[in-house]
Amino acid sequence: MNSGKARKTRKIRIGKVVIGGNSPIAVQSMAATQTQNLEATARQIEVLEAAHADIIRIAVDSEKDVEALRILRKQFPESVWSVDLQENYRLAPIVAPWVDKIRYNPGHLYHLEKDKTICEKVQFIVNAAMDNDCAIRIGVNCGSVDPDYKERYKDDLVESMVRSAVDHCQMLDQMGFENYCVSLKDSESQKVVDANRRFAKERPDVPLHLGVTEAGLPPEGIIKTRIAFEQLISAGIGDTIRVSLTLPNDDKGQEIEVGREILKDISEGRFRSVPENFLEGLNIIACPSCSRVENDKFVDLAQDVRKMTEYAAKYKLTIAVMGCRVNGPGETDDADLGLWCGPTRVNLKKGIEELGSFSYEEILGQLKKEIDQMIQDKFPQTVS
Repeated sequence: MNSGKARKTRKIRIGKVVIGGNSPIAVQSMAATQTQNLEATARQIEVLEAAHADIIRIAVDSEKDVEALRILRKQFPESVWSVDLQENYRLAPIVAPWVDKIRYNPGHLYHLEKDKTICEKVQFIVNAAMDNDCAIRIGVNCGSVDPDYKERYKDDLVESMVRSAVDHCQMLDQMGFENYCVSLKDSESQKVVDANRRFAKERPDVPLHLGVTEAGLPPEGIIKTRIAFEQLISAGIGDTIRVSLTLPNDDKGQEIEVGREILKDISEGRFRSVPENFLEGLNIIACPSCSRVENDKFVDLAQDVRKMTEYAAKYKLTIAVMGCRVNGPGETDDADLGLWCGPTRVNLKKGIEELGSFSYEEILGQLKKEIDQMIQDKFPQTVS
């Protein structure tokens, strides 16, 4: 694939898939179901395999999730799987035998087992990967950056992400582990571009996993992702991609289809222009749904929020709709209004201020009240 500048990264192996160097850019997605729901998760894997996903990511957060993964592996022995450790890095040794790559978040490690150093926790994960021939992804996310780095680089969040990633790469290097890649994700396309450019300049050898996190619903989510991918891949940056869209489970294959379409366009020199006023008005951020979502109504809610807020399209406001309690609280902090969903209630925030918890039936009405008040407060000249 001729996608512009040649990539300089080293090759790493994720099961039977090789990324980096002159290898094809791998396209991946993530199962959005509860991992312990064997029937639903098997169906999700089938949907992604039918779309020709190179790598499928699955989340685990308990030993029951690991047991489910073990059972599913018998059904899908040839699938290439990445596992997301979430907030339970201690699962690494028991999940590693069933997967090809382990993803950990440096920001999550900060909060766990404070009596251990970050280096000790990373070594624990590296040992599990080495013993089971797994790759590792160091996954740095804008909404969960290690607080030490956020404080150190409080005037430049992008730099805090890059420094965290670079330092973790040095840890793995010192441990003699080379089969790793890095991701630096944000919900803003330009921050994704900036972070990955900075990192690639400092560590051109390390393969990069690209993605715009919580890109949201199509078509806006596709456009945000395309903006980042076109700028980075054409510059020789990026070895595997994830398109994160808020979609019903049976439509998750669209993430793979969209990813391949973007790659094909870039390789053939078709760069799509973005309207000058794109995202100048209302910006709705929504996560792509995953096994952490505790109520499937989340996807419907995201779609309902977009529909309900059409009347406010011209106002420069950001509304974040997040599906779980793991990423929801932190990744709504930068939004004007944020919603994060639990099993039966939706938590509403105004910036970092918590406004309360509402039922799925109540939340749209409450959100509209807050939007109307915010429009009055921030844009009084436009309100008659």
